[in-house]
Amino acid sequence: MVPTTMRAVQLVGHGGLDQLVYREDVEVPRPAEGEVLIEVSACGMNNTDVWVREGAYGEETDPGAVSTWRRGRSTLTFPRIQGTDTVGAIVAVGPDVDESRVGQRVIVDFSIYNRPEGDESLADIDYIGHGRDGGYAEYTSVPTENAHPIDSQYSDAELATFCCAYLTGEHMLDRARLAEGERILVTGASGGVGSGIIQLARARGAIPYAVTSPGKEQALLDIGAEGTILRGQGDLVEQAAEVTGGAPIDVVADLVAGAMFNDLLRILRPEGRYTTSGAIGGPVVDLDLRTMYLKQLELHGSSQGTRTAFRRLKRYIERGDIKPLLHGTYRLSDFHAAQQEFMDKRYIGNLVVVPDSKWDEIGAPHAA
Repeated sequence: MVPTTMRAVQLVGHGGLDQLVYREDVEVPRPAEGEVLIEVSACGMNNTDVWVREGAYGEETDPGAVSTWRRGRSTLTFPRIQGTDTVGAIVAVGPDVDESRVGQRVIVDFSIYNRPEGDESLADIDYIGHGRDGGYAEYTSVPTENAHPIDSQYSDAELATFCCAYLTGEHMLDRARLAEGERILVTGASGGVGSGIIQLARARGAIPYAVTSPGKEQALLDIGAEGTILRGQGDLVEQAAEVTGGAPIDVVADLVAGAMFNDLLRILRPEGRYTTSGAIGGPVVDLDLRTMYLKQLELHGSSQGTRTAFRRLKRYIERGDIKPLLHGTYRLSDFHAAQQEFMDKRYIGNLVVVPDSKWDEIGAPHAA
């Protein structure tokens, strides 16, 4: 029987970790028409939730302004339950949803597309955990089409490492048209998106190279990197030429930006493609437009992914073409500690939070 109240972490305003409040008296949502109610078993962490909490997205005319993910068109209201990478089981359905869905193990496509099926534009996109409550809770309701049945041997905590990071990465590769046999350089390669891109590139038959920090090289080679470059350990352009044996880089997938940005454009071959979905090293960069136009480069911005990309990602998971990189699990009640470790970025892969009521089902915390 579904209870009337639940435990959840609510974001109550922009700012530090103190703006994330663990409560035990949050009302359990009731699934409306076209919705299902999920009993959450695991929910992964992501950079977007951190930046939204910090209000770190700026405005087009003021990069330092406090702003959320959709900037001037924000659908964020407080309190908000964040959490995109939700895995669990359907326990109730809205009045117009087939009751046979009850009991299904599901993974949630977190994107709110705001466009009909078949329209792949992401111009109006929002996401679960921003425009509506997400999975840092014991229960969450989502549109029935966003709750995808999943047939996988991976645990729920492992499944919760995929969605936001890997869907973002897959859409980046779609935007850059990464093809079999091409070489791709990935910055921020040890994070959730970066490590996902390495595996997704291999799934396409491409050859990934990783830019990372000392101590993480072997782990990235183990998941498919052809070679590694240490950030801040010399001339980036020279290192790239050395690790590839002088072979050209067709695509750069950049999650760091900052001071590396211009060197990344220099590394690209003529008519190469640059794609980004984040800028943890600094969002405001110096761009020499001559490098871009004289080399005939393409620059792509990317966020989230399409329905088609999600379905492809689900097939990769079910076939075992990509593997989860679960660094650790935390109780939902230990959310502050989980997000602090997430922000410290000293690990490979991703972190997952599990409702305290589900803790005994997963056993002791997992650590990579």
